[in-house]
Parts: sequence; C-alpha cells; structure tokens
Amino acid sequence: MASKPFQTDIEAIRARAREHIDQGAITAGYNADRETVIKLLNEALATEIVCVLRYKYHYYMASGINSQAVKGEFLEHAQQEQEHADRIAERITQLDGKPNFNPDGLLSRAHADYAEGVDLVDMIKEDLVAERIAIDTYRAIVEYIGADDPTTRRVMEEVLAQEEEHAEDMATLLEQLGKKGEPARPAQMKPQAGSRAGRAH
Repeated sequence: MASKPFQTDIEAIRARAREHIDQGAITAGYNADRETVIKLLNEALATEIVCVLRYKYHYYMASGINSQAVKGEFLEHAQQEQEHADRIAERITQLDGKPNFNPDGLLSRAHADYAEGVDLVDMIKEDLVAERIAIDTYRAIVEYIGADDPTTRRVMEEVLAQEEEHAEDMATLLEQLGKKGEPARPAQMKPQAGSRAGRAH
C-alpha cells in the first residue's frame, strides 16, 4: 500500500498558515480553549508577581544573626519568580491575549497570599505555604491543558519544577532555623520575676 506523499501535507499546512494570518501563533491545529488558558495564565502571572513582592519584602526586612544566608535565598527566589512572570506574560501575548499587570485586583487574581511575616522563621513559613499553593495550582493547570497546548504546558511544567525547588529550599531553611527560633528582630526583654520591675508594689 503506497503511503500518501508527505509533500501534500506540507502544502496543506502552508495554505492554512496563510489563512487568518493575523492570529500569529494560533493556528487551526490549536486544540485548547484559548480564553480559558489565557485566564489561567493571568492568574499564574498574578501569583508570580505577588511572590516577587513578598520575597522582596522579606529580603529587605530580614535581620538577625542568621539572616544573611536566608536573605540570599529570598533575593534569588524573587529574581526567579520575576523570570516566571516574564515567561508567562510572553506566552499570553503569543496566544493573542493581554497579560494583566493591573495592580487593582492583583491579590484576588493570585493563588497565593501576600503575607509579610513577623520574624525570620515566620517569613520562611509564609514563603513555603505560598510555594505549596503554587505547586498544587500549577499542577492542576498542567493537567487541565494536557496535550491540547504543548507549549503552554511545557512553560508551566518548567515553572512548576522550579517552584518545587523553592519549596524544598524553604523547608530546609525552616528545619535549620525553626529549631533555633532566631527572630528577624529581637524580642523585647520581659522582666524577670525577681527583678525590681517584676515585683509588686
């Protein structure tokens, strides 16, 4: 049985490529629900922006004898979350959508919360919680997209992999510092029972 010449398929692809040329990367072979994918990507974009802001706050506010190494992790993660945001925004534009950078409603669009934390250990905990939220929601996005949009799925899989690394980093730091309980700022000294301030008048 003679196989169909592959050249015929190429000619058909060339013909389709000239149709709806204004749609850019979106061709007839795109099978996903584009509007839903763009919505999910904009939610992921908001999540990444919130994570950048939270990590930056933690970087500038962390203090204490154990803070220097942790500050380095905060800054590195902030930079990587910004790279994620840029990749996601770029993919949205490739899908002929508009990346939503509007600060109004940013927290309502994001999956993770913006939590400042009160001390170094608390900051790490908040970052770990946010990373775990991102991992679950990004995994759900990957599963939803499936084989319908391989490019978007690959972008989100790569972002997901790095979020898992971030969570592992925060879990390791929490294990190291949680036992020491090193605060980001010194706690106020409480008067001892035998001190003058602690005696009843």
